[in-house]
Amino acid sequence: MAVEIDPAPPVPGPGTGTRSLTDRLNSIARHDFPASIVVFLVALPLSLGIAVASGAPVAAGLIAAVIGGIVVGLIGGSTLQVSGPAAGLTVVVAESISQFGWRTTCFIVVAAGVLQILFGLSRIARAALAVAPVVVHAMLAGIGVTIALQQMHVLLGGSSHSSAWNNIIELPGQLLDLHGGGVFVGGVVIAIMLGWRYVPAQIRVVPGPLVAVVAATVLSLLLPTGAERIVLDGSLFDAIGLPEIPDGGWSAVALMVLTIALIASVESLLSAVAVDKMHNGPRTNFDRELVGQGSANVLSGLVGGLPVTGVIVRSATNVQAGARSRTSAVLHGVWILLFSVALAGLVQQIPLAALAGLLIVIGIQLVKLAHIRLARRTGDLMVYAVTIGGVVFLNLLEGVVIGLVLAFALLLWRVVRVAIVARPIPASRRWLVTIDGSCTFLALPKLSGELAKVPVDADVTVEMTVDFLDHAAFEALSEWVRQQENHGGSVEFVEIGSARMADASSGPPARGFGRAMFDEVLGPWQRDGRERRDPITAGVAAYHRSHAHVVRPHLDELRDHQDPDSFFLTCADSRVVPNVITNSGPGDLFTVRNVGNLVPEQGDVSVEAALTFALEKLNVRSVVVCGHSSCGAMAALHRGDHEQMGQTGIGTWLAHAQPSLDRFHLGHPVARAAAAAGFGEVDQLGMVNVAVQLETLHRHPSVRAAIAERGVTVSGLFFDIATARVIEVTVDGLAHIADEHPTPELV
Repeated sequence: MAVEIDPAPPVPGPGTGTRSLTDRLNSIARHDFPASIVVFLVALPLSLGIAVASGAPVAAGLIAAVIGGIVVGLIGGSTLQVSGPAAGLTVVVAESISQFGWRTTCFIVVAAGVLQILFGLSRIARAALAVAPVVVHAMLAGIGVTIALQQMHVLLGGSSHSSAWNNIIELPGQLLDLHGGGVFVGGVVIAIMLGWRYVPAQIRVVPGPLVAVVAATVLSLLLPTGAERIVLDGSLFDAIGLPEIPDGGWSAVALMVLTIALIASVESLLSAVAVDKMHNGPRTNFDRELVGQGSANVLSGLVGGLPVTGVIVRSATNVQAGARSRTSAVLHGVWILLFSVALAGLVQQIPLAALAGLLIVIGIQLVKLAHIRLARRTGDLMVYAVTIGGVVFLNLLEGVVIGLVLAFALLLWRVVRVAIVARPIPASRRWLVTIDGSCTFLALPKLSGELAKVPVDADVTVEMTVDFLDHAAFEALSEWVRQQENHGGSVEFVEIGSARMADASSGPPARGFGRAMFDEVLGPWQRDGRERRDPITAGVAAYHRSHAHVVRPHLDELRDHQDPDSFFLTCADSRVVPNVITNSGPGDLFTVRNVGNLVPEQGDVSVEAALTFALEKLNVRSVVVCGHSSCGAMAALHRGDHEQMGQTGIGTWLAHAQPSLDRFHLGHPVARAAAAAGFGEVDQLGMVNVAVQLETLHRHPSVRAAIAERGVTVSGLFFDIATARVIEVTVDGLAHIADEHPTPELV
C-alpha cells in the first residue's frame, strides 16, 4: 500500500474550470485575440486559393471562411477547431460546378449541410471515425496530387484541364509554352513556403503563406511580370446570392450531396480528433460538431459560399498560437469579414500564379511520407496506392469506395486466415501441430494438407490458439483424430485459445476474445460464492489441457537435478503464491512455508535442515523471507493469543515470534515507515517480523559463510494482498520494487 499523494494540479486548458467575467476577458485579451490574428493571416490566402482552384467565385472562399469561423466557432462541438473552405473538397466542388453550375452547387452545399445536421442529431457522428485511416490518408493525398497537377498549369500560364490524365499528358506542351512572369511569381511563393521552416523562430511568428503571397504580390507590382491577377466582381456583399434549385438529374445531385456531406463530416471529425490531442481542454462533442458544421454549410450555401469543414492547418495554428476558447475562431471570421469589406482592393492585386504556387505546396503537403511509411509498416500500402490512383484518375467518390472495399477485403482476409504448421519434435516420435487464428471451412485445404504430413501412427500434440472454430473445421479435425487413433497413434489437444473443440457441436460458432487460457489459469482463484466441485481434479484437467505442454520441455531438463536460484521462506497462508509474485517458474525457488514465516533460532529442525541444504548442497544465490498483509499469525501475536495458548502447538510456535513483537513495541524503524505509509498495526508487525527474521538469518553460521564465500544475498519482501504489490523490507526501512508503472515511494 502506497502513501497517498495529491495529484499535481491540471495543466490549464481551454474551458477549464469556472471563471469570472473579468478572468475570461483577460484570457481573451491575452490568448484568444492574438491567436485569432495569426489564424486570420493564415486563412486569408488559403481561402482565396481554394476558391480559385475550385472554379468558384473568389468571394465564395471568403464567405465560407467568415461563416465557418463565426457559426462553427459559436455552436460547434470542438473548442479550438477552426473551420472554413478546405482543400479536401476542392476537387469535388470543381466537379460539381462543371456538372451543375455554380448556383446549383450552392444548393448542393445547403442540402449537404442539412444532411450533416441530421447526422449530428442522429448521434451517429462517431460512426464516421470507423472509416479506415489509410483510406482517409490516401484520399487526402489523392486530392493533393490532383490539386498540384491542376495548379501546375496555372503556374505555367495556362489553365487546368478536366481530368488528371489530361493534366499529365498536356504538361510537356505547357512547359514549352510557359509564361515566364507567372513562373517567377509562383516560384517565389513555393520557395518561401518550403523554406519558411528553416528561418529563425522569432520570424516564423508571421505565417509563411502570408509572407509568400505578400512577397510575390509586391514583386509582381515592382517587376514587369505581366502576371494575371484576381478579379472580384464588386464587394463581398455583391457576391451574395441565393442558390438555384436543379431542374433535373436528381440522382446525380443526390450523389453529389451525399459525397460532400460525407467528406466534409469525416474531414471535420478527423481534424477535431487531431486537435483534441494538441491541448488539455474539453474534448470534442462529435454530434454537436456535425450540427455546427452542417449549420455553417446551410448558411454558406444560401449566401453563395463554398462548403465548410474543420481545417487542420488553421486549427493547429490556432492551438500553437495559444488560443484558449472558441473566441479565437469567431474573431478570425470577423477579421476576414472586415478585411473583405474594407480592403477588397488589396485582394485584386494578388497574382493568380501566387495562389497557384501556394496550392501546389498545399497539395504536395497533403501527401505525407509519415502516412506512406505507416501504411507500409501495417501492410496497407496497396490500399493506399489504389485509393490514390482511384481519386486521381477516376473521381474522389469512386476512389474512396474502391479503397474502402479493398481495405475491407484485406481486413476479412486477415481476420479469417489461420496459420497451420505440422512438424516433428526432435529426438521424439511425437509430432506438434499448431493452429493459430480463425479455423473455418476456408482453412480446410491448408488444414488437410498439413495434417497429411503427420504419420498415421504418430503421437501428436495439437496446439490450438484459435478464437473461432466452425463445424466444418471441427469435423475435419475429429475425423483426422479418429484415423490417427485407429492406426495406433494418439492425439492430445492443447487448447490455448477461446474456441474449444468441446463447444463446436453444441451450438452456433462464436468468436471468443482471447481470455480462455487466463480464465482457466486464474479460474480456481476466482470465488463467486458458489460451491466448487472437486477443484483439484478440475484444476489438474485444465492444466493438462491448456499449459502442461508449455512447461514439459523445461521440466524434462530438470528431471535428474534441481538448480534453484533462491531459498524462499514464506507464510503458509494460501493467498501467497511465491512463483506468481516473483514471476518465476518450476525449479527457480526452493520454497519453505510455515505459519508466520519464522526462522526459529532454536527448537525447530525443519527450517534449519532446509536452509542448510539449500545453501550447502544446492548453492542457492539468495535467501528471501516474505511476509504478507492480513497475516493470521501476526494478528494472534498482536492480540497476545500465544500467551493464553501456553504449550499448545500454535502457542509454542508463535513464541518464536516474541522478539518481533518486542521490537514492534519498542518502535522499530520499519514499523514507523509502515505507519507513515498507511498500514495498520498488524501489517506493521508483519513487516517488523520480516526485518527481525533477516537479522536472525544474518547470525546463522551457514548464511554468514555463504555471504562471505559466494556473495549470497539476504532480502525481505512483504506482499500487500489488497493491492497485489510486493514491497521490499530491509532491516531499517521499506521501499517499492520498481516496475513499469511506479507508484509514489514509501516514506
